[in-house]
Amino acid sequence: MKKKIVVLSGAGISAESGIKTFRDHDGLWEGHDVMEVASYDGWLKNKKVVLDFYNARRRQLKEVLPNQAHVLLAELELEHEVTIITQNVDDLHERAGSTKIIHLHGQLLKVRGEHSPHESIDWYDDLELGQKSPRGEQLRPDIVWFGEAVPKLEEAILKVGEADVVIIVGTSMQVYPAAGLVTVARPSAEIFYIDKNPNINHDLMRLSKLKVLKSGASEGMKEVLKMLMK
Repeated sequence: MKKKIVVLSGAGISAESGIKTFRDHDGLWEGHDVMEVASYDGWLKNKKVVLDFYNARRRQLKEVLPNQAHVLLAELELEHEVTIITQNVDDLHERAGSTKIIHLHGQLLKVRGEHSPHESIDWYDDLELGQKSPRGEQLRPDIVWFGEAVPKLEEAILKVGEADVVIIVGTSMQVYPAAGLVTVARPSAEIFYIDKNPNINHDLMRLSKLKVLKSGASEGMKEVLKMLMK
């Protein structure tokens, strides 16, 4: 029977492809203070540093491939109605073949005018100071930085609320508002939480149909697929 499946994915799934997680234990992102490269204040302070940082991320993205977890999620669409809600800004879900993806935190391969949050322009190469939007604004990464609104949040809430199955994979369940999405799941929904070191917070403890798999993304997805086939 076809089920409505919602996947909440985070940095851990992309880590298996070689992309470093958003924030290391020391609060740095690839040697940078996170607020220096992921906040509007950081952007105003030094736009070139921010652009160089995301240019490096964009170049790295061309060197990595989707891993087995991405592929297995894409294959789920053959049997079920699948929506992926991801905190990741890479395009690995798309490249693996998934077709319904909500990027909560924006996309690395898109840019926008610095004063136009609803503008989105495909962008695959380096972005430099002086490159302008059609409105004449400096272009910036189309990434949701700390303190900025999450424009796709309402759409994500609706999808989770309709789901028969929710799969949480590669996310620490600590970054809000994304971590709170599971609270709108129906009581009847099956919840699978895949993580090597799962953070069982209050939102997860209240879920009666929670199944925790202490494993990496790819191995965990193999197990989830077996359970869904029963």
